[in-house]
Amino acid sequence: MELPAPVSLKQPLYVPNKTLMGPGPSNGSQRVLDSLSNPILGHMHPESFEIMDDIKAGVQHLFQTKNTATMCISGSGHAGMETAFVNLVEDGDVVLLGCTGLWGHRAAEMIKRLNGDIRYVEARFGRSLTMKEIEFAFEGHKPQIFFVAQGDSSTGILQQHLKEIGELCERYNCLFVVDTVTSLGGTEFLMDAWKVDMAYTGSHKVLGAPPGITPVSFSERAIARIRSRKTLVKSYYLDALLVGQYWNCFDLPRIYHHTISSTLLYGLREALAQVCAAGRKNVITRHQECSHRLQCGVQDIKLEMFVPNANDRLPTVNTIKVPTGVDWRKVSEYAMTKYNLEISGGLGPTAEQVFRIGLMGENATFERVDLVLNILHEAIQSTKLQEKSKI
Repeated sequence: MELPAPVSLKQPLYVPNKTLMGPGPSNGSQRVLDSLSNPILGHMHPESFEIMDDIKAGVQHLFQTKNTATMCISGSGHAGMETAFVNLVEDGDVVLLGCTGLWGHRAAEMIKRLNGDIRYVEARFGRSLTMKEIEFAFEGHKPQIFFVAQGDSSTGILQQHLKEIGELCERYNCLFVVDTVTSLGGTEFLMDAWKVDMAYTGSHKVLGAPPGITPVSFSERAIARIRSRKTLVKSYYLDALLVGQYWNCFDLPRIYHHTISSTLLYGLREALAQVCAAGRKNVITRHQECSHRLQCGVQDIKLEMFVPNANDRLPTVNTIKVPTGVDWRKVSEYAMTKYNLEISGGLGPTAEQVFRIGLMGENATFERVDLVLNILHEAIQSTKLQEKSKI
């Protein structure tokens, strides 16, 4: 018997317009959204290659790197993380994970599957790692790879001292891998100057492009490590040498590796062009000023930031303590139901404890900061009144 066509697909597509002020994705600009309606191109067409070259140059600018092995992975930010480890980790390699929230432990889940020897250096709750803690861990573990998230979106922590960590990694002949998914564009990142060997970011955070295409970059030292592997990279799809040849990184003829989404290329290209037009440092300053305004507003409405040290606060994902007796879910539901505005709860170690307010890309404006503060305050007061009425 033939199955009938789904009734739901007989209806036209409807997508509501929401203000995305959680930890990502963020709202895309009209320029980015308009680019997505362009005709689909083939993945080996010269026009696609030209757009890929534009993207590569833009990513190099944002990372502040001359790395020729700069490319994009067809996948979300998680694919960037997995690309780092599947290329750099072989059986038994000691990998030291700097943990300031969820993402060091998420990295461990990937490295387990690669038979890496996982070690941890954990920050105190709500704080970034100190150089003393990191140096002590290096002395004890002698890692071959060190990983840290510059910005941990689960806790809202910004990891300081990346320049000093890069110098430490160089002394130990250790590869330095940095997750910049949530931080790039909202705080300074200097890949070459800080001696970072592998970095990846998210297209859908500060850049405001659609998720599903992830910029990554490998240093010459990292590429040399990959070329000298004793075993094949355990993923064909994420093999940086193959993907890099498709992205014209190695002075070799381009190859067919996979069918990249030309539509996602359009969106990322235009998002990068907007950042370049505004000025990289200007974009960073705008995000920091918006975060400062939010933090002042949080104090005005008698709430408290989760991260006690202002220098440890990630400007793009701001974590605010949930007041005692308030159900964060009801606050989030109120904001979404009444205003179509996303306010997220905690994740991993901050689950049930914080609100997470994203200030990224189009949403990093004083107008959006004031909007989310007003709605957050209103939602909390409404929730408190509902609880009182039950007593």
